[in-house]
Amino acid sequence: MFDWSLNNGVDLSFIQPGKPQQNAFIESFNGRMRDECLNVHLFNSLLEARSAIKNWVDDYNRNRPHSSLGYMTPEKFRLTFEK
Repeated sequence: MFDWSLNNGVDLSFIQPGKPQQNAFIESFNGRMRDECLNVHLFNSLLEARSAIKNWVDDYNRNRPHSSLGYMTPEKFRLTFEK
C-alpha cells in the first residue's frame, strides 16, 4: 500500500491507534462486510472469494438505501451528480 501510494501521489493518513471512531464510515462498512459476507462463506479459492465479495459490494451499492445518503442507494446518489 505504501509503495502504491508513493507511485500514485496519494498521501496516506492514519487514524490514531484505538480510535476507530475517527473513521466511523469505514469501520461500519468493514463490520457489515465481515458479518454479511466474509463470515458466512467458506472460500475454496481466490476466484470464489472475489466473486462473492463483488456480488456483496454490488448489492451494497445498488440495492441498499443508506441513511447517510438520505436513504438513497450509493448508485442513485452518484447518479444525482452526473446530471
